[in-house]
Amino acid sequence: MTQPQPQTPPKPAEHSSFKFEAIYLLPILASLAFGLICALILAPHQTELVYPSAPAGEDTPGAPLYNAAYFVILLAISATVFYILLKRKSKKLITILITIAMTTAALLVSFVYLTAALYSVPYADWIIIPLAILITALFDLAIFKFGGQARNAAVICIGGALGIYLGSSFLQYAGLLSVIVILIFLSIYDIIAVYRGPVGKIAENGLDQLSGLSFSFKDIQMGLGDLVFYSVLTGAVYFQFAYSILPVVASILGIMIGAVITFYMLEKRGVFPGLPFPIILGLALGLAAGFLL
Repeated sequence: MTQPQPQTPPKPAEHSSFKFEAIYLLPILASLAFGLICALILAPHQTELVYPSAPAGEDTPGAPLYNAAYFVILLAISATVFYILLKRKSKKLITILITIAMTTAALLVSFVYLTAALYSVPYADWIIIPLAILITALFDLAIFKFGGQARNAAVICIGGALGIYLGSSFLQYAGLLSVIVILIFLSIYDIIAVYRGPVGKIAENGLDQLSGLSFSFKDIQMGLGDLVFYSVLTGAVYFQFAYSILPVVASILGIMIGAVITFYMLEKRGVFPGLPFPIILGLALGLAAGFLL
């Protein structure tokens, strides 16, 4: 979800002064670029280092719908829990939950990508484990202590890295069709959650109350989930069509065009779901390039 950065007090959506400029695309492009670097590191050892992240494997009857429903329900429950906690002003519990989630994600991606990068180094475990812990500690400091640009950079990087890992995992164990259906279902859920669900209600108070689950850049705030699922898309396209760079370039182009449309919609609405246009256009262009070129 994307919204103009709230003022104090928050401005009503209809009076939002947000105007789109090309520079607003920079964080999305940076996250996608970092994700592609992670994909290059992971690619040679993908089968050894990536584990199932979806509940149903490719051979399971109805797997795409089952997997998509699973992630929609999971995100809906998570958003509802955070909304209830925000409403009850349980900031300490919110911080604990976010800290656990972000630390786990940072430790996971640090370990996976360091293992891939140092795969052929003798006794690499003696290097990888301390480095993964150090990177995770620095990540947590950036998110929960330093804030500002350090937090934004950390969120942008974790979005790209985690998205590539999940995209590889979904594709490898659940198949391309599951990836497509998951992303489409999540885009539909994003619309409902922003306008009729807990995400929109959370946004009324500003996404910045969920430190680490969003980032701010100039006049906008964007959820971490948007960055993660953009990279899920590019990661799946990259690994599915590994023989050519054109499909992943096309998917990135689609995401960026979708982001431009989203920002223009943001000018009019004040808050707008970040997934639908980038995901649909990214899928359309990426898959068209992969299957037709």
